[in-house]
Amino acid sequence: MKLPPAGTIEIAPSVLSSDFARLADEVAEVEAAGVKMIHLDVMDGHFVPNITIGPTIIKNLRKYSKLCFDAHLMITDPDKYADRFLEAGVNNLTFHIETTSAPEELIKRIHGAGASAGVTLNPDTLVDSIERVAPLCDMVLVMTVNPGFGAQSLIESAAQKCIRVRQVVGPVIRIEVDGGINKDTVGRVVSYGADTLVAGNAIFAQKDRKAAIKALRAACGLS
Repeated sequence: MKLPPAGTIEIAPSVLSSDFARLADEVAEVEAAGVKMIHLDVMDGHFVPNITIGPTIIKNLRKYSKLCFDAHLMITDPDKYADRFLEAGVNNLTFHIETTSAPEELIKRIHGAGASAGVTLNPDTLVDSIERVAPLCDMVLVMTVNPGFGAQSLIESAAQKCIRVRQVVGPVIRIEVDGGINKDTVGRVVSYGADTLVAGNAIFAQKDRKAAIKALRAACGLS
């Protein structure tokens, strides 16, 4: 499945908070609950202080899900590894602006593989740093915590960057937020201009994932 077109609010459960020993079942459960996207946190232990999954796991997971695979590369060298993730079945590939000297070329490669592309802002990264390349993307990911670990509290100043990002990209490019997203914060980030909401513990730490997703949607004002 491709990245949903802009104009809709989408919940993207983050596998970082799932049970990795049951990953296919965990993804199937939220897929059955009606989400269109799953957020895949790729960490290399270098750009961020954690290690998670790579292209082999994503390739195997692809066999069991039709969801849009939204992969967030928190790695030092996305230029080197992007093709492997695209070949594994990723539909949307997001990289950090600090990690490449040629972001336009990387975006072009991602699009050439038939996937959508995104650029990411860390909490301390200025929106100015992506102004040139953001309009070439399909999504801007605004990190609302410092990347690396789940279950952190939302950084309000980072979330408010969505206002400026929306001014830069207009209405046709998605703005994704990741970090501290729960039923108490999700309505606020939507009011700032976000339309793609990554939620980890707010979904996977709950016994009833369908009810958790429904609560997030209700907090956004959706049925």
